[in-house]
Amino acid sequence: MRNKVSIKGNNYKITVEYGDLLKMKKCKKIINFDECFSTHVGTAPADIKPTSICGQYLTANPNLNIQLLLSNSHLKPLKSKSKYQGKERYESGRIVPNGDELLLAFAKLDKNGLGRFFTRGEYLECLSVLWEEIDKHYGQQDVCIPILGAGLTRFDGGSGASIPQQELLDMIIWSYKLSSHKIKSPCKLRIICRRDQEFSLDKIDSLV
Repeated sequence: MRNKVSIKGNNYKITVEYGDLLKMKKCKKIINFDECFSTHVGTAPADIKPTSICGQYLTANPNLNIQLLLSNSHLKPLKSKSKYQGKERYESGRIVPNGDELLLAFAKLDKNGLGRFFTRGEYLECLSVLWEEIDKHYGQQDVCIPILGAGLTRFDGGSGASIPQQELLDMIIWSYKLSSHKIKSPCKLRIICRRDQEFSLDKIDSLV
């Protein structure tokens, strides 16, 4: 069983590897928040789960001032409010830099505060915006991202259940390949995966 797969294209490179995203060194790291950049870690349905990447990051950085970072980034909220408590929200895919961490507005929130993409098209649009943002912020370094949506994010168009990690990875790779915004070689996009019984790097060959 392989621990890393490399995909090379015209002046770009992707690696898919097992690992702990938060422990990666000498790179920029994508930390995915929800569309409102919520920061409350807990066990209630609308809370950020302590075991998630965002939850671990917030626990390790208890003094994170997200409002100051938002202000410094000049990122403007969307005119429409979140379905959850009418909070200010930001376009999915936009980034707020914090040193080597790139904080990502990711899942939209439903009325119960749960992360949700209402269509797969919304997810792909988020990825399209993300590649544009990474192009601006990668600073001649590798960029590490998780398999976005592989946690508790819900996808409608069915039961509202999750999409398998393998399928999400396929979507991320193809979206990046088709984007006009890429990290220039020798720097690369690194997709960091958690080990899962239903998931294998050996299944990526058909994509390359």
